Amino acid sequence: MRLGINLGYWGAGMDADNLAVAQEADRLGYDVCWAAEAYGSDAPTVLAWVAAQTQRIDVGSAILQIPARQPAMTAMTAATLDSLTKGRFRLGLGVSGPQVSEGWYGVTFDKPLARTREYVEIVRKAMSRERLSYEGAHWTLPLPGGPGKPLKLTVHPEREHIPLYIAAIGPKNLEQTGEIADGALLIFPAAEHLEATALTHIRAGREKAGLTMEGFDVCPTVPLALGEDVHALADVFRPYTALYVGGMGSRKQNFYNQLARRMGYEKEAAEIQDKYLAGDKTGAAAAVPHSLIDSTTLLGSVERIADGMQAYAEAGVTTLTLAPAGFTLDERVAALRAGTEALERAGLA
Repeated sequence: MRLGINLGYWGAGMDADNLAVAQEADRLGYDVCWAAEAYGSDAPTVLAWVAAQTQRIDVGSAILQIPARQPAMTAMTAATLDSLTKGRFRLGLGVSGPQVSEGWYGVTFDKPLARTREYVEIVRKAMSRERLSYEGAHWTLPLPGGPGKPLKLTVHPEREHIPLYIAAIGPKNLEQTGEIADGALLIFPAAEHLEATALTHIRAGREKAGLTMEGFDVCPTVPLALGEDVHALADVFRPYTALYVGGMGSRKQNFYNQLARRMGYEKEAAEIQDKYLAGDKTGAAAAVPHSLIDSTTLLGSVERIADGMQAYAEAGVTTLTLAPAGFTLDERVAALRAGTEALERAGLA
């Protein structure tokens, strides 16, 4: 099992620390460094900045938001980053959510599966450097009846095939991801529920495409915190979990809340959402069960973290992306080092 890191969003006041964390992960032999975007920092700028100041580690978008860019623009960005990094770029895509898509980008959040499929087809076609023409329900290239003509990407990516990942949570999205992508970016993964909540659907998609799980990258992001008091460490992540389960999206369209319900937290997920949407963020955080946090993070001593990594590997994870927690740079670097030590202790290095 390989290790990655997720820097999250840039511009939160820890930018210099984030670069230092990425450089330390590069030195320690981590496989990939992911950066996110929502409605603040954009991922490609951050990835170019990190790649220019690291040597070996891959850089990946987790995610480039589909409503933010036309697919040909995403192909241009991917090809450019792959060329500049000498083949160290991984393209992660996702539909974002209805609030960001419609509120920030002015793009209607409808038919996300069909839009994703067409988007991936266009991106891959453009990156193959064949002349780009496409007829779909959501995109038609060139536009009919106008002056446009099929064009060919002028940039030569370092590789013919840039790894393409999709951020997926729901069963249908997971199945399609298995069918059309090279990897899945997962969030809130519990090792004991991973087969039922994710892998069974991904495997169905692979089978639909006539493929096996061989070579497919199962890549969840897992917060990691080093320390002796597991309950105190878990409490640090209560606001984070409450935000996603309770407030990320609308009452009817919160993919994270639905995931928590599929993991057996039906009553708790409803309570967290009710309190969060009523403005009681403290109450929502208090309602998050310790077991939900503990099963979707790596907390405690190196030995306990190693046990958790072993469980993820046995569940089918191929790249475990860590979000090293800490209030200082030293604490985050210590968490990174604990990650490599735990991987070795688990016999997974």
